[in-house]
Amino acid sequence: MTPGSEDPRIEVMYRRDRAWSYLAIIVLWLTLLFVFSEVLPDTGSPGVTIALMVAGGLVLLFNTASIAALLRHYHEDKQHLYGLDLHYIDEMKKARR
Repeated sequence: MTPGSEDPRIEVMYRRDRAWSYLAIIVLWLTLLFVFSEVLPDTGSPGVTIALMVAGGLVLLFNTASIAALLRHYHEDKQHLYGLDLHYIDEMKKARR
């Protein structure tokens, strides 16, 4: 690899990580919405319902925001992050031979 050239494996790894991140967020949202819908009939009072909505909303907000920040960071620094991973993967393959 010459300086400035990009290993095509980097983009593959980044896309795979991005897809898994999106899937994790979707599963989180669906799980919390399911749990909320199942618990809602047994809450008993509007105060408890509001507390559950606020707490669940904050969990969704902060987890979604953290995954978005992670993806931004990975996109900005993917050459270094994935390049380092690939370097060690290649070294392990050489050592096995």
